[in-house]
Amino acid sequence: MRVLPVGEDSLLVEVSSDGEAQALHAELLRRRAEGVLAAREIVPAARTVLLDGLADPARVAAELSAAQLPPVAPSVRETVEIPVRYDGPDLADVAAHWGVGVAEVARLHAAAEFRVAFCGFAPGFGYLTGLPPHLDVPRRATPRTSVPAGSVAMAGPYTGVYPRSSPGGWQLIGTTDLVLWDHARVPAALLSPGARVRFVPVDGPAPAGAA
Repeated sequence: MRVLPVGEDSLLVEVSSDGEAQALHAELLRRRAEGVLAAREIVPAARTVLLDGLADPARVAAELSAAQLPPVAPSVRETVEIPVRYDGPDLADVAAHWGVGVAEVARLHAAAEFRVAFCGFAPGFGYLTGLPPHLDVPRRATPRTSVPAGSVAMAGPYTGVYPRSSPGGWQLIGTTDLVLWDHARVPAALLSPGARVRFVPVDGPAPAGAA
């Protein structure tokens, strides 16, 4: 773990894996909830966690440098279920990469329990982990100029759902009508770091809106 100062009242904590970043994020949220850490924002990323708005960054840095990270605790939050039609244009390519049939891709993906490691790229976009490392897939050699909203996609160790139409280079394996980002909803984002997620296969149109 490496703790770096950022500005006058922030710290960036670097760790060696996304699992450690998730564990650190969960631990920092626990400390803040218990009142032993005063931080305005705690923002996880792939292998870093940013703490912003610290009254005494030097003291927090010393405490973190000496800390041992606990394992990621099971989430007590309800699981977000995302209905998905496994009809993506890259499904066959993913099946070939895994060495299985198309139906097996859907089965394996839907059988996994995912966790939102961090959010970014676009409002409402969560980077979900949960598949074993041997099922990582490469990004597309040529990104698409437009990916439809609701596209369920994979790249590297992550699964994500495009909350709005945008360019993208991930492998598209399915679609959902669930609304990932709605500014009129509180909170606007359906997914947040630490949330558990399952993809539920459906044959027909998926229900619109958040469950």
